[in-house]
Amino acid sequence: MQPLSDWRPPPGIVGVFTDIDDTLTTEGVITPDALQALADLKAAGLHVVPITGRPVGWSEPFVQRWPVDAIVAENGAVGLTHTSAEGLHKRYQQEAATRTANFARMQTVLNEIERSVPGAQRAQDSAGRETDIAIDHSEFTQLPQSTIDEVLRIMRNAGMTATVSSIHINGWFGQHSKLTGARWIVRELWGRDLDAEISRWVYVGDSTNDQVMFEHFAHSVGVANIQRFAAQLTHPPRYITPSERGAGFAELVRQLLG
Repeated sequence: MQPLSDWRPPPGIVGVFTDIDDTLTTEGVITPDALQALADLKAAGLHVVPITGRPVGWSEPFVQRWPVDAIVAENGAVGLTHTSAEGLHKRYQQEAATRTANFARMQTVLNEIERSVPGAQRAQDSAGRETDIAIDHSEFTQLPQSTIDEVLRIMRNAGMTATVSSIHINGWFGQHSKLTGARWIVRELWGRDLDAEISRWVYVGDSTNDQVMFEHFAHSVGVANIQRFAAQLTHPPRYITPSERGAGFAELVRQLLG
């Protein structure tokens, strides 16, 4: 990971994808400098799309308040937009019947994890989840790596995709990811092919579940707290900010906008 000061953003950048927890937020809230950075990106005419493992219900108020084009929630499964004309609008990658069937299967796995893994508890935002489940490992409960690994094993043995964010262990049925969600929302909102213009987009994140984005985006940036996961990163970001969390995001935006 090279220092952010070494990054020379090329002309023609069209947008920024960003993780939310511990990338935009600091201690669970968005700080004024990070919120201003989002506004500065929009004022410069760039697309801004947070993409997160957080649930639909948790994300709804933020897509209505923040200066963003959309929020992609539940690791690529759901896209939320809000306009004064249309209000809140939700798009799904999976059809309703598939979501219903998967939801029932996921609850079985979630119950098994809580029953068989000491200390494992569902995330406190679970009531807002529609397409995945989440176990808290660092938000309100601290789990050791061995317990995180056991939760991942159970999810994957059940046929789920499973990833670890800075706060949660997420699992779901389906092939969607942050990357497929990014491709999908660019096609849905602007009718464009992300892969054809990916060199004109930036991605910023902070955890192992951002690796698929770090791998595919030439302009990938980690906020400084990604060092916590450095030993677990097969695909680290190209650049790293001096500061952690929201302050690091604000640094990235200043470097991008010059």
